[in-house]
Amino acid sequence: GIVLDPPGPKAPPSVPVEDVWVEGPGGRVHALVQRPAEGEGPFPTVFEVHGGPAWHDSDAFAAGPAAWIDHGYAVVRVNYRGSTGYGREWTDALKHRVGLIELEDIAAVRAWAVGSGLADPERLVLSGGSWGGYLTLLGLGTQPDDWAVGLAAVPVADYVTAYEDEMEALKALDRTLLGGSPEEVPERYAASSPLTYVDAVKAPVHISAGVNDPRCPIRQIDNYVDRLAARGAVHEVYRYDAGHGSLVVEERIKQVALDLAFAAKHLGTRPVGS
Repeated sequence: GIVLDPPGPKAPPSVPVEDVWVEGPGGRVHALVQRPAEGEGPFPTVFEVHGGPAWHDSDAFAAGPAAWIDHGYAVVRVNYRGSTGYGREWTDALKHRVGLIELEDIAAVRAWAVGSGLADPERLVLSGGSWGGYLTLLGLGTQPDDWAVGLAAVPVADYVTAYEDEMEALKALDRTLLGGSPEEVPERYAASSPLTYVDAVKAPVHISAGVNDPRCPIRQIDNYVDRLAARGAVHEVYRYDAGHGSLVVEERIKQVALDLAFAAKHLGTRPVGS
């Protein structure tokens, strides 16, 4: 029963969360899965990738996944290597092969989602913000046949330029993760940068970015977008006057609506019951 009912607006209901464990290359990977209340799979499916990377998705109400479910999508959230809550070894596993390690775990869960009949392999969306946006762009380039649409919010897109422009604390983090600066280990930055693989991207890409972002600065995003535009790749960019995301509720709702509309445009989906 209800122990405490807080005041204020009530969150709308959504569907339950299912825990899934999948064997991955670095150990068992935990994922949270939600499927629409109506219909049978395979569903169009959104892989909503958390940021951080030292963070994790938990079994709690989240408005973003609920919006996707209301539009007929299944939602999968992967607690890849680098996530907190699964022991220090799991969190610290990102060293040197940054980005590529997380995507190995996401690929393992993707294979499970398709093989189990949950996900339609022709209608898979890779989506995320911040570090999740970075993994989205990196995944679209390194796994180009696996994803039908990409949605990246405030991402790292060009790792070297991001390093040049970002906050000093983040430069120190990057040196820790990659074992040095871009001058010291250029091959690691190249291997982990979405810009390296931009010409392999096949899926339509929607990027949203704050023009005053100190964490994922706009110049490195513009470099990536220019490369997409130079080869005529399908993409849209939404720039807004804020930093690393927005705290304005109306702006956040607008961005969710833009993502939903972009996915619907390219996958032919529509809200349940419409």
